[in-house]
Amino acid sequence: MLPFLFFVNLPDLGSKANTKKMKILYAIQGTGNGHVSRAREVIPHLQRHGQVDLVLSGTQAEVGLEQEIKYRFNGMGFVFGKNGGISLLESWKRFDTRQFIKDVLALPVESYDLVISDYEPVTAWACVYRRKKCLAMSHQASFKSEFTPRLPGFHWGAYILNNYAPATHRVGFHFKPYDSFIQTPIIRKEIRDLRPENLGHYTVYLPAYSDAFILNLVAPHKTTRWEVFSKHALEPYEKAHVKVIPIHNEAFLKSLAGCEGFLTGGGFEGPAEALFLRKKLLSVPMKNQYEQQCNALALEQMGIEVVWQEAQFKDKLKRWVESEHRIEVNYPDTSSELIAKLIQTYGS
Repeated sequence: MLPFLFFVNLPDLGSKANTKKMKILYAIQGTGNGHVSRAREVIPHLQRHGQVDLVLSGTQAEVGLEQEIKYRFNGMGFVFGKNGGISLLESWKRFDTRQFIKDVLALPVESYDLVISDYEPVTAWACVYRRKKCLAMSHQASFKSEFTPRLPGFHWGAYILNNYAPATHRVGFHFKPYDSFIQTPIIRKEIRDLRPENLGHYTVYLPAYSDAFILNLVAPHKTTRWEVFSKHALEPYEKAHVKVIPIHNEAFLKSLAGCEGFLTGGGFEGPAEALFLRKKLLSVPMKNQYEQQCNALALEQMGIEVVWQEAQFKDKLKRWVESEHRIEVNYPDTSSELIAKLIQTYGS
């Protein structure tokens, strides 16, 4: 039976907890780059309050961490396909049920004063098994609010999203603070330190599509330069007005800072960073991926163009390239204050 998930407001306790010897377990989902990118910002703030051990599960992130990872698991993740969705067959092949259960039973969550999970399932379920409190600190946690934009009707994806990494407490992140426990996105320092400019090219990150599909899509826009960041290319190459570049954090940051617009999926961190940098944004949510489609709905409600079906792709891409439409967001840097308040509230 899954535990009932609830949120406790973050009170101002008025005095700092004694956290010099606090042991913190911070677990990160490694299926995509967004979770790891947020962790790069969160970890230094946590380290000011105690000893931090890291858990990373999943094998799909190209962005790395500077800190040592104490526990590394295969976890329970999804593998990107090349046709706009998830490769269910490859995802199933990589999931080892027996090993997952062994990892859950072996992870010593009971030896930590505070356990935080960024949608990481091994740690979350280890806390269920040990009856240990677990703080969910993730974008996915925001979907526990009835006010978060979501697709109408019943979707199996909603059930998976809600039960994949259970927790007893939560703090969510979204494009807007739709509820009392939802914060605006944590924008990593690497993005905040960029000096955005418009060098005329468009940056593309669509990991669920093949390079061939993307090259064919942008081919008609011959007067526009494209920089495509690919999960499938092993070496960089160029074709006419298109550069294809293997995922590389520094190269991506440089491209994003100088682009006119960002063409990407329905993830969370990537669109949030582009909005922060005041870039034009076009979102293409993955097929049958409930969370991404809900994210795209939220973006559409904010005024962002969304490609819901491949038949719309060419026309919407053309209209987007020709448009100057951008939206304003306010994503202040409150990471230090947020982590300090979480430590006060949950760390004793």
